[in-house]
Amino acid sequence: MNGSGYQAVVIGASAGALEALSVILPRLPKGFRLPLFVVVHMPPDKRSVLAELFRAKCAIDVVEAEDKEPIKGGTIYFAPPGYHLLIETASSLALSSDGPIMFSRPSIDVLFETAADVYGSGLIGIILTGANHDGAAGLLAIVEAGGTALVQNPHDAFAPAMPAAAMTACPGANVMSLSAISEYLKKV
Repeated sequence: MNGSGYQAVVIGASAGALEALSVILPRLPKGFRLPLFVVVHMPPDKRSVLAELFRAKCAIDVVEAEDKEPIKGGTIYFAPPGYHLLIETASSLALSSDGPIMFSRPSIDVLFETAADVYGSGLIGIILTGANHDGAAGLLAIVEAGGTALVQNPHDAFAPAMPAAAMTACPGANVMSLSAISEYLKKV
């Protein structure tokens, strides 16, 4: 698919996420047009500083997602601790305090599956480093909806279990280095 058909990007990461996202997100140019939704596994009882940290590093807007917030292009939305991030419509997101999935809330699978329902073939799903299997089923939902699957090369990942599980679920996924993922996104 050419870049003009993409509508959104979803990213899931766990152990080693800060380092992996630091390679990808700050390289996105000021004119980047798509919304990006990011789930990073974190303890529910701690305040997240991810949005603040990346706001200082990135050329595009970075926020912690809020319930019923309108979706804007060129913005990175981080799921807040203790809430699932869901895409309700192409213009609205939602937060949920439903039970954890694979011991995680926010869950990568919940974000990816709801985004696949909304964006279909216009979605890019990216699985990065992590120590469990969250995201594999969600990435499969994206592929089945006609979207594009990118997976960090497990050999380069701080924790290879999550990208390896995603590769098993989606054997046709594009397995890439973090730099290659960044370059891919810059071209959409």
